[in-house]
Amino acid sequence: MEKYLVGLDNGGTNIKAIVFDIEGKVISQYSLKTPILTPEPGFTERDMEDLWLKNCECVRNAVSNSGVDVENIVGLAISGHGKGLYAWGKDNRPAYNGIASTDNRAWRFPEKWKRDGTFEENYPKLCQNILASQQLALLAWFKEHRPEVYRNIQYVFSAKDYLRFRFTDEAYSEVTDISGSGLLNVRDRIFDLELLESFGIGEIYECLPPLKYSYEPCGVVTRSAADLCGLAQGTTVGGGMFDIDACAIAMRVLEPEDLITISGTWSINEYISKTPVIRHENRMMNSLYAIPGYYLIEESSATSAGNLEWIIDELLSDIEVPEGTNIYAIIESLIQAESEMDSDVYFLPFLYASNTHPLGKASFIGMTSFHSKADLLRAVYEGVAFSHRMHLERLIATRERPERIRLAGGVTNSKFWTQLFADVIGYPLETVEVKELGSLGAAISASVASGVYEDYQTACAKMTEKGSVIMPDASMRQIYERKYQKYVAICEALNGVWDQFTV
Repeated sequence: MEKYLVGLDNGGTNIKAIVFDIEGKVISQYSLKTPILTPEPGFTERDMEDLWLKNCECVRNAVSNSGVDVENIVGLAISGHGKGLYAWGKDNRPAYNGIASTDNRAWRFPEKWKRDGTFEENYPKLCQNILASQQLALLAWFKEHRPEVYRNIQYVFSAKDYLRFRFTDEAYSEVTDISGSGLLNVRDRIFDLELLESFGIGEIYECLPPLKYSYEPCGVVTRSAADLCGLAQGTTVGGGMFDIDACAIAMRVLEPEDLITISGTWSINEYISKTPVIRHENRMMNSLYAIPGYYLIEESSATSAGNLEWIIDELLSDIEVPEGTNIYAIIESLIQAESEMDSDVYFLPFLYASNTHPLGKASFIGMTSFHSKADLLRAVYEGVAFSHRMHLERLIATRERPERIRLAGGVTNSKFWTQLFADVIGYPLETVEVKELGSLGAAISASVASGVYEDYQTACAKMTEKGSVIMPDASMRQIYERKYQKYVAICEALNGVWDQFTV
């Protein structure tokens, strides 16, 4: 029989379910936006029950639209945003709303742990910086501010582990996600009670489900889940992956020389290594990769193309988009027609987070009455690229310089923005043919978990392919080098100001 796979991706703003054949071809897809709740400044939450039902709706419609016999769908796996917190209660209900990866309520805890030496003491085990949006900091916040929620927690989940639990009724901690949470002893690949106790949340040790790898079977679709999502009861559910791993797998990151940058809500920049990078001033984020034996070396922040989406939704919603075009083409035509390359306006893409200061805020710098809407939009495009370059420079300082960098995400839908990225970053950029990276990475996980392929190397050879190479324009390098250095100087100058702000 012909075999098919479902990849279900839960990113920062959307849910997308895709039915793939076993060669990675998209058969059908269905997506929904995920509402974000902002009850207070710095809080970004999701209704966990609504999230579950929307995931079921996406799978149900993707499967229905495919025309595929559900008995031929042999596996499902999920990729999801990392960080954040999706806690399941002892009363067999969500313990609270899901916390998204852009949440900043717990920012004081990483700062405190760095001041009092707790972070430094535990860094050899953590192998990563601590972020306000990680489970570690969020659980400490709940213990202090919402103790009734904290006491009710039965399981601590990431987004995709929570959703897999709803499909299977089996609770697991998949290693790519949990190793980026601050809750795992990454060095030794174990849960560590002593580690958690040193951060004041030792009680959580009992709430951490057993570890599984992304390619392992983690249960099957239950009868009740099958009724909601349209799959056959008993369909294999794979471990799935943190979305940055799913994207990396879909981009064929199989060897240490592969270096990638991904634009979405987050700027994701990463490579893999046999050993963690722990002796470096920038304190890289090391997590366990989807392929056993490798660490994923990551530099990332929520400073990427999601900033443009907010600008479009909040400031450009009145623009009429003629049939046959889209808002991005209109914006880029405006930039190229009315904005000069040397326009000296800068945008700090910190609407959701900053990669220079925990309280950094989005800002336009250098505006005068001379500047136009086109100049501001150019600054947004450039600011996102500058933020990616900042992360990439930190990564490249820890390894050999790459010959090229692989690029994926929303930026690659625009030739203009892709070329701008190449000019700013200064390396050849290799694109990939796949557009739905998270869903494909999840489907690749399902392919191994269900026995379609033996391992990720075999699956990637069958289900992925590379794209074209974009060379940086040498004539633009001097202009963008000057602008980038000024962008860095602006970020550094404002670091002392952000301390006076609140979340």
